[in-house]
Amino acid sequence: MKAVRVVAPGELDVADVADPAVAGEALVRIHRAGICGTDVKILAGAIPVDFPRVMGHEMVGEIVQAGSRGILPVGQRVMVDPAIACGHCDLCWEGRPNLCLNGGLLGRDADGVFAEYISAPESRLLPVPEAISDAASGLLQVLGTCVHAARAVNVFPGDVVAVVGLGVSGQIFVQLLAARGTTVVGVTRSEWKRRLAIEHGAAATAAPDEAARTVAEVTGGRGADVVVESAGYESTLAQSIELARTGGEVVVFGTLTGGDKGLPYYQLYHKELTIHNPRAARPTDYQRGIELAAAGVLDLASIVTHTLPLADAAEAFTLVNDTSSLKVIMEVG
Repeated sequence: MKAVRVVAPGELDVADVADPAVAGEALVRIHRAGICGTDVKILAGAIPVDFPRVMGHEMVGEIVQAGSRGILPVGQRVMVDPAIACGHCDLCWEGRPNLCLNGGLLGRDADGVFAEYISAPESRLLPVPEAISDAASGLLQVLGTCVHAARAVNVFPGDVVAVVGLGVSGQIFVQLLAARGTTVVGVTRSEWKRRLAIEHGAAATAAPDEAARTVAEVTGGRGADVVVESAGYESTLAQSIELARTGGEVVVFGTLTGGDKGLPYYQLYHKELTIHNPRAARPTDYQRGIELAAAGVLDLASIVTHTLPLADAAEAFTLVNDTSSLKVIMEVG
């Protein structure tokens, strides 16, 4: 079968590799696979992996050979929970396999989904109803992680939530939080992404240098009840802290590694802020995301800007960093 592999930092290929060994698992033909920021970092060498590694952890496909337990039938459309969990550590027993002490991620710690087929335990496959379009289905994995993060905060109609960063996850957060009745303010440099956020339910948007003024106008000078940092930079986390009201909450969704100018630490103390650091998603988060997408609560298809065949993986990775793109999907087969 064909698969996209990283073979060295900065180098990928589309190669013929062995079909997956099934061994009682379900065999899934992959239809679509999404490129994530993690994949970009793996290709760049910022996240170490064993070479060669088949990348990717976001997919939707169809079961072509049922698993030994026969829970899901041949022909069933599915997504995979890409978290690798041992099922035996304390956190797994607590129902938090996303934090498994012995865990990993498809496409990083084991070969992933940028391939024509994968095999997976039936317990890690979630049915995807036909009500979800092909275009929208490619965003279900990242949707699950956003659902997991949004569950960290108890927001109510009338609360003001600022979303800093309006990329793929930021656009999803705008929709999830607007659907809960909050007044959402979106923050990004990109004018067209601000327009899209308005279409997705944001009450107001602003460029970063106007964000403080806009949030003050919306809140009467009080500050946002919740700020979701969805860009992944120390500078955007610093701004998120500054936009939050005293006693507010900050959700750090973007993966930060430091190296910038530091944070406004005194504000963290003076405002007595609550900081949430959600990681990945639980199976129930993916299921809830699927339910919301199937019910038409979310517009996921509009976040997909480019769809390319698997053979054009190199071009697809280039597009991820293009200012004209949001979600880049690869079609398989």
